[in-house]
Amino acid sequence: MIQNHEVFIISRTDGIGDVVLTLPIAGILKQRYPNCYICFLGEKYTKPIIDCCKHIDAFLNWTNIKKLPYEKQVSFLKKLSADEIIHVFPRKEIAKLGKSAKIPVRTGTRNRLYHWIYCNNLIKLSRKKSELHEAQLNTILLSNSQTHTIPSLEEISTLYGLERIKPLSNHLQKHIVKDKINLILHPKSKGSAREWGLENYASLISTLPQEKYNILLTGTEEEGRLYRDLLVSPYPFVHDLSGKLSLEELISLINASDALVACSTGPLHIAASLNKLAIGIYPPIRPMHPGRWAPIGKNAHVLVLNKECNLCRKTSDCQCIRSIKPEQVIKILSNIVKD
Repeated sequence: MIQNHEVFIISRTDGIGDVVLTLPIAGILKQRYPNCYICFLGEKYTKPIIDCCKHIDAFLNWTNIKKLPYEKQVSFLKKLSADEIIHVFPRKEIAKLGKSAKIPVRTGTRNRLYHWIYCNNLIKLSRKKSELHEAQLNTILLSNSQTHTIPSLEEISTLYGLERIKPLSNHLQKHIVKDKINLILHPKSKGSAREWGLENYASLISTLPQEKYNILLTGTEEEGRLYRDLLVSPYPFVHDLSGKLSLEELISLINASDALVACSTGPLHIAASLNKLAIGIYPPIRPMHPGRWAPIGKNAHVLVLNKECNLCRKTSDCQCIRSIKPEQVIKILSNIVKD
């Protein structure tokens, strides 16, 4: 039991980028209730993100909790003595669990029928047609806690709280070159976003001067197998780290680097939240457009065509995103001043 604190549970059991864009909620709660205790309910693989956030006091491992008998799930939540659970990513089973655990305030959107059964603090929130960014939309779930003003994107960039980053391990430190710009390229997205195309990344690598840039490729082992012939074999100076990094190590690597180029992925949002030069390459199509999912940070940039992308809507091979030129990326990279 947690005593003498306002206790909140933030529930978001989806992807890495989504979790990063939810952290500002915790930052706002800490501003409102400096002594509050915040638990983050998420899938196990996102725990390294939460471990880095100074605003989060405990991680609740949904991957393991959901395997327990229902009575033990209820007992687990009851022991937290939570005052409120905020369903940022709606899941019926978690909404039901919150009610069964008799959490006094159970916040969810009005759009889910089961929230009318299991939640008692219903928020009017429509994401589909909104002009707001995902991170701003998340904060609307706090609107009934106090009078709530939606933070600007600049304010959002100050609310992540990713300050507990572990130092880069010795075996990865050798990949960082101090007198060069350490640039991470994350070419794939595990199918979660429209991609820029391996040919564009190859063109970028071949154009960047080797004496100025130290290039590191990241991704899963499966993704590495898809791009090694095109992005690694022809360029022996490239560091291929695909399949070699845990999420914790990837966060440390991004923190030790200068810039990252990717489509709309978790690593892009991590880089932006750490105030690295984060260059996101996006399609001009709803709901994937940068108005909703752009990286938010003091050094975040987006490349997107100023046009409608309706012809590409039904295919993953998006010519609009692929037509963005490597020279546009290089122009942004040229703003880096290396000490």
